[in-house]
Amino acid sequence: MPKPGYKSITIPDYLYDQFRVHIGSDNVKNEVGSYSLSRFVSHMLEGRMMKDKAIAHNSLMLRKIGIDGDRVILRDRKSNRVVEVVIKDHTLYCESCESEECLHCGFCYALPEVYTAMKITG
Repeated sequence: MPKPGYKSITIPDYLYDQFRVHIGSDNVKNEVGSYSLSRFVSHMLEGRMMKDKAIAHNSLMLRKIGIDGDRVILRDRKSNRVVEVVIKDHTLYCESCESEECLHCGFCYALPEVYTAMKITG
């Protein structure tokens, strides 16, 4: 029975074992300190919900068309044009805004598949 104000979740044993290995790695220890599974899941869930909310809000304006090698192609409905965001040295650069810190780059950073593309091209 969970504590009052909390809910229980069930995960497979193999996933719990992967969590224990992940949380025990030196990189994670140095970055986050000590995490219980409950705290880790709560943190990840909260972060994912924030990303989903940001994407839903901005998807009225921006939509991913696709990823082609080192480029993320977006449709910007506000400016009514196609925008290319380039992956360079593990960062994103918007060719339209000529910036690394614009809305287009921020939108791309919220897309999990962009990180996969960053690993492949970097």
